[in-house]
Amino acid sequence: MSRTAEIRAVAAKDPARAEAMLAAFLGQTFGITAEGVTINHDQYSLNSLNGFFTCEKGACFFKFHQEEGEEEMRGEYYRADILARAGLPVDQPILSSTLPGEQILVYRRREDPRFSDVLRALDLAPDAAAEARALSAERGLNEKLLSVAKDSLHRITPAQSRAEPIHRLFHERLIDPASGTYPAGRLASFYIGKEFTLPGVSAPWDQISTATPVINGVEYDRPLGALFDAAHQRLMPERLADAGGIVAHGDAHNANVWYERGAEADHLAFFDPAFAGEDVPSLLAEVKSTFHNILAHPLWLYDSDMVPGRWQVSARLTGEHIYIESDWQPGRLREALLQVKAEAFWKPWLSHLAAQGMLPADWEEVVRLALFLCPTMVMNLRAGAGRHNPQSSAIGLSQAIICGARPVQGQDRMTRFFDAIRPSGSDSGV
Repeated sequence: MSRTAEIRAVAAKDPARAEAMLAAFLGQTFGITAEGVTINHDQYSLNSLNGFFTCEKGACFFKFHQEEGEEEMRGEYYRADILARAGLPVDQPILSSTLPGEQILVYRRREDPRFSDVLRALDLAPDAAAEARALSAERGLNEKLLSVAKDSLHRITPAQSRAEPIHRLFHERLIDPASGTYPAGRLASFYIGKEFTLPGVSAPWDQISTATPVINGVEYDRPLGALFDAAHQRLMPERLADAGGIVAHGDAHNANVWYERGAEADHLAFFDPAFAGEDVPSLLAEVKSTFHNILAHPLWLYDSDMVPGRWQVSARLTGEHIYIESDWQPGRLREALLQVKAEAFWKPWLSHLAAQGMLPADWEEVVRLALFLCPTMVMNLRAGAGRHNPQSSAIGLSQAIICGARPVQGQDRMTRFFDAIRPSGSDSGV
């Protein structure tokens, strides 16, 4: 087990001991005296750890991201300089270690909130003026992302795509990275052969994964297991070279984004570029931010304990169908953020790829499958296996399926999203 993996495991059971281990790790890694190390108890730290300490350099903030088996993985880590050179707003670390298994970044401590915390507060206590400022900041960031994506777009080889760290967030969670065996990794440890408990339903993976989903009365064209199989095939790193590569952060969920308040307008800045790169497959680059900043909210993914009693959720398994009903909605703010993301990034970006002759016919399938993996692979969605309860598990599985599968008839939130971003003359590629 790597040092970061050991510290993260200890932190879950004995934070004080983990803080002492971190102080020693920071001292040995950077030749500093780390004092007052405090680990944040943070609902957004699903695969990472962050906190504060002081040293000779002053008040500091640290963060590291840790993946299973990362010591054996290829590629570089934490390349903030790539983003800065491209003109993206990014906080530069004052200390960094990029060795596999010992990756950690240290920043000067800031008083700015994370954008995730700003938006969560607005989910719970809406404020039209504050929401307008937040949406303006989001639009400004996406306009910058679009500009950098256009400027940096270039054709890449399958080998260049394979070398990008971003695949650790998607395809490599479905397999054994060393052997390539499928199914393995998180898919196997989270779901295969396991029992699922939903409100009114308890059933094994073999039933849940093959049952035709019917969500809020809408039947979908593929079950859970078929979506994982399709993602394994189409999101292979080599196959994603077909839409070119760009400079991108790759993991820009809003817990990795500072919210900088200004007199006239507010602005956003990245940090923790653990998966940044120069050859990031262009259809994958903004998927994580699209799902985790919008469709994972409000509450069900990061604050799942707040779901029971807030929304009505039920499930039943009948014959070859699984029915899930819920009155959960992402809410006004997240719907507005989705519209901004569509207008300011996805629509013009896909149109640009099409104009350059670099938009694959099945682009929608690629984006849908990547969106599907965001919630299913970031944490275990089964109730009782981690943070989730039967209600939040049902909402999570529903949202994943709605992203990856299509309604047999009619429309839903995601068909409307894809219709809104579809370039003229492009079909769904199905």
